[in-house]
Amino acid sequence: MTYTFDIELQPWVSMLPILDVSDPVVARELLAQMSASIPPFEAPEGITITEAEVPGPDGEPDVSVVIFSPIGDESDRPVVVYAHGGGFVTGSAEGDLALPAQMAAATGAVVISVNYRLAPETQFPGPVEDCYAVLLWVEKNSESLGTDPARIAVAGVSAGACFAAAMTLMARDRNGPQVCFQMLDIPVLDDRCDTPSMHDYPDAPIWTPNSARDSWQHYLGAEASQDVPAYAAPARAQDLTGLPPAYVVVAEYDSLRDEGIDYARRLLAAGVPTELHLFPGTFHGSGGAIPDAAVSQRMRAEALSALKLGLRPAPASTTNLQP
Repeated sequence: MTYTFDIELQPWVSMLPILDVSDPVVARELLAQMSASIPPFEAPEGITITEAEVPGPDGEPDVSVVIFSPIGDESDRPVVVYAHGGGFVTGSAEGDLALPAQMAAATGAVVISVNYRLAPETQFPGPVEDCYAVLLWVEKNSESLGTDPARIAVAGVSAGACFAAAMTLMARDRNGPQVCFQMLDIPVLDDRCDTPSMHDYPDAPIWTPNSARDSWQHYLGAEASQDVPAYAAPARAQDLTGLPPAYVVVAEYDSLRDEGIDYARRLLAAGVPTELHLFPGTFHGSGGAIPDAAVSQRMRAEALSALKLGLRPAPASTTNLQP
């Protein structure tokens, strides 16, 4: 396959590894080595970072979270429940500090990053239930967090976006928190791995169709050969009505591209206000791997702008006056 990568991304492509998650332990070691070469994280001015333990799902361990809080007015702030990426098997909240910190700085929201349990040690539904437990905790503790329970958003990158989408389905079906917005960044959504982009980009950088299939196998385990529920793979949801407005980001040369596009199309068909952005010349994770490229900066700026708009207070109701 011939790829026409963005001119600023092209020189980096040959230096980027394929994230092979067939062996999760090896994948985690590779990511740890890569992280060691990255300059230490510095929080944006005006953002404090703390850690906390949140009650987990019934009968399950507590869930650790990293909380990014803007300094200043500490009442009625919007709040974002954020899930990091990593193909279900790698990553942590502590290893993904930059984006949630930028979210807090750009929007004035408190951002709660979830340290969900990883597969294959914990398979579905454990990790997504961890995320949903944090969502419930955020709503219940809005007063102590200084947040507005009417302005709760969910967000995630890659596999984290799968959890974000699933949280909106769970909240709707369980009469849970009223989520006001969902941000799905290069989302993982469909365990069937049978879209055109899955077939067209077998050797794209970082994340390949083989990576996708392996990650789903680790996450679903025995479920992978059975009927997969929508809370595991949101693309399988039959009914998308009543979900919160969405912002969906996809990359041109990403095997996951078409499942993101299809999910956005189906949200629109279900009457859900949805904004879809496809960034030409990009690939899965290019924004995080090469953050200084102009297209990466545009991806980040537009996502933060969309999140800020999604967290605005709802407009006051009006009454049509008859002359």
